Parts: sequence; C-alpha cells; structure tokens
Amino acid sequence: MNTTEITTDDFHPIDIVEHLAHFHEWDFDRVADDQIAMIIDGAWANYALSLAWHPHDETLRMICTFDMDPPEDRLPALYDVLNRTNDKNWTGAFSLWREQSMMVCRYGLNLTGGAAASAMQIEDIVSAAVVACERYYPAFQLVCWGDSTAEESMKVAMEDAYGRA
Repeated sequence: MNTTEITTDDFHPIDIVEHLAHFHEWDFDRVADDQIAMIIDGAWANYALSLAWHPHDETLRMICTFDMDPPEDRLPALYDVLNRTNDKNWTGAFSLWREQSMMVCRYGLNLTGGAAASAMQIEDIVSAAVVACERYYPAFQLVCWGDSTAEESMKVAMEDAYGRA
C-alpha cells in the first residue's frame, strides 16, 4: 500500500497521522481527538513525536524530541551549534528545552481556509523531523561531551547528497 492512496478530504489530520502510524508500525498513543504521540526508532536515539491539531489557527503542529542534558559550561557552544543547525535546516527549527532536558525539533503545517492535509504532507514532515534529528544528533553530542568546537561539531552533520555514485 502506498500512503499516497489515502484520501484525505474528510479525514481529521490526526486521523491521517494515526493511519500512517499503523501503516509504518510506529508505537503511538492517541492522546486526545486532536493529538497523537509516537515513538520512532532512529540510529542515534528513539524520537518522541507529538502531532496536535489546533483548529483556532488551523495548524498541525509537530514536535520531535530526544533527551539532551548538556553540561552548563557547554551551553554557549551548544547554542552556537543550534544556530548553525537552524541556518541549514529549512524544515523546522531546533531548540533546547532546558527544564525538560530535551532537544526539540518543531514544525507547523498551516492549513488555513479549510485546506486539508494530505497523507504525503504529514508523512513528509514526520520524516523530515527524524532525518534532521539523525543528521544533527552527532553534532549536538560532540559539542556537549566531546570538547569539540561548534565548527568542528557541524562537520559531522552530513550535507545533502546530490547526483549518483
């Protein structure tokens, strides 16, 4: 089954996410009518994703988190890496939630005017978040626990490949 076969005209965005979670066999919990939480296994970490529909501003909001509790003295370098990461990452933004000891990748899909989200769009934002977390996780780790500079740490974040080998 191809996820593009899912018709979305009458589906609530969270219903679509739930269908995708079943399809991909992701662990999930339908927290409320307007929210779903999932766990997706990555190479570096398990990523906790939450997608919530906000009808007042017609936005599907996604957050993807993983544990991050950096040493206090490494925060300036980590914030430098976060700025560099956000300059390179056009599909969402990273931030550090210090109180919760989490790194967060956030994205909002605006569906104003009654627009419907497609399964392909939702699958793309989930995939983009996990790919970005996988790409930048080593840089965050190196700058926090490897005594690397921000510039050195960013060198491990692989650039997008173009063409064929």
